[in-house]
Amino acid sequence: MFGGEFHDGRTTFVYGDMFTYNICKNDWTVIKAPGAPPPRCGHQAVATPINKGELWIFGGEFSSPSESQFYHYKDLWVYRIGDKKWEKILAPGGPSARSGHRMVHLKRQLIVFGGFHDNLRDYKYFNDVHIFNLESYAWQKIELSGNPPLPRSGCIMLPTSEKILVYGGYSKEKVKKDLDKGYIHSDVFVMTPEKNDQSGLKWKWASVKQSGVKPSPRCSMSAVLVQPNLAYIFGGVFDEDDEEELNGIFHNDLMALDLEKFQWHTVTLCGKKNTTVRHRRRKVKETDGEENNSENEDTEVTESYPVPTQSVIADGIFTMTIGPSPTSVMQKSNNTQENVFVPCPRINPGLVVKHNILYMYGGMFEEGDRQYTLNDFYTLDCRKLDEWRTIIADDLSSQVWFDSSSSSSEEGNIDSTDEDTNNSENEYIDTDEH
Repeated sequence: MFGGEFHDGRTTFVYGDMFTYNICKNDWTVIKAPGAPPPRCGHQAVATPINKGELWIFGGEFSSPSESQFYHYKDLWVYRIGDKKWEKILAPGGPSARSGHRMVHLKRQLIVFGGFHDNLRDYKYFNDVHIFNLESYAWQKIELSGNPPLPRSGCIMLPTSEKILVYGGYSKEKVKKDLDKGYIHSDVFVMTPEKNDQSGLKWKWASVKQSGVKPSPRCSMSAVLVQPNLAYIFGGVFDEDDEEELNGIFHNDLMALDLEKFQWHTVTLCGKKNTTVRHRRRKVKETDGEENNSENEDTEVTESYPVPTQSVIADGIFTMTIGPSPTSVMQKSNNTQENVFVPCPRINPGLVVKHNILYMYGGMFEEGDRQYTLNDFYTLDCRKLDEWRTIIADDLSSQVWFDSSSSSSEEGNIDSTDEDTNNSENEYIDTDEH
């Protein structure tokens, strides 16, 4: 895990540290390596197995502590996991400075889509596609055939063996001089390579129809592949936008998306099974043709088994319950399940799957004028789908929030000569999490 942001109502902290989590030892370790990228948030990071493991990072944004200066990055970095070294990749022709974009790894390529750039005077959302070749270390902007998705940031982008899926996202536009209107997208597009293309640079867009139980309108969800053609999606926010204020409805439901059928499912957790033990008595009878040394005497046999409350059919991912459902799987109107713990609503949590276990770290949600940045950590067994288990509980009660956004002084200056910034970008803007 690299970078991130924390805001306490008065000061903004943007991080440049990196941590690894050891699954077996259940601990976090700070990785200190020379030549690391500058602090940032809103970037994208992709891990690849190449050369004993590499972590690629592109773009993102930075804000000074008092938020008087702000800019976006357009740099590309790689961390060599085996060598424990960072390297900045100086390759021309890459995407413009941005954050809120998406980047995936597919067949020795990094593919970047969307994002936004914002400063005090203007903003722009993107729907361009750039490919970085992991063999030649060269950027290439590609022009796709077909009808592309509208410009957006904060969308879901998932790779399969042959195509890339893009779902949802957020954008805004000016409706009058001092008024912007936000749009939450809920469409699905697939990006597929042209037939007989050997260059890897000829692709086409196609809009696809969704089916199943689609999620309510929202953006800033997080997604992860749990199987080659199946993804889990958690959280998100729906902003009720009017001219006076912005109210967000945050979610904590877990959804599944079939990337072949473009079909949505609600993932329902079954909770802990009842392991109450019953005992019963029966007689052991002689089997015809076999000798029985007990000579038909009464024998007490004790059997232990779970009390059956329901029949469950599971294919490793989805669980179908037959018969009456216990209260632990009944859905409530606020998308939580009675008697089954579900992490609190949030946007942009970190998701990863390892050994069929889904790990979820952090995220952010708002309550009134207060913003909560989370550092809780949970797991969910993707085969059992029983319940979320807590590795690190949230510490919301210990977080201090300052009502005043004023700051006594600016700490440090931003170097305006950095090659990833220009003077027009070094101005404060009020950023969102999209």
